[in-house]
Amino acid sequence: VNVVKRKLAEHDNLKITIEQTGDKFQIKESCNFRTKDFNFTLGVLFDYSLAYGTEVSGTWEMEGDTLKGTFTRKDNNKVLTTTRALVGGELVQV
Repeated sequence: VNVVKRKLAEHDNLKITIEQTGDKFQIKESCNFRTKDFNFTLGVLFDYSLAYGTEVSGTWEMEGDTLKGTFTRKDNNKVLTTTRALVGGELVQV
């Protein structure tokens, strides 16, 4: 099943729109499989469902110009970390 999910993710054409007001973020995700809007505040725990259905809980923190996310999968308690930075006007994974 994981191989199928990865193959689908390769072709999802994900587009993300981000609006920031202070430490609050409004996110709109749009892809071939779904459209989802959600909000989060830096440093505040929130729940999220990844595109392929995995449920996580975690936070985003701002360190300089870099966003660092730490999330825990609800199904197996595995910790996932991710880092994003603004490069050339685009938010990219680093």
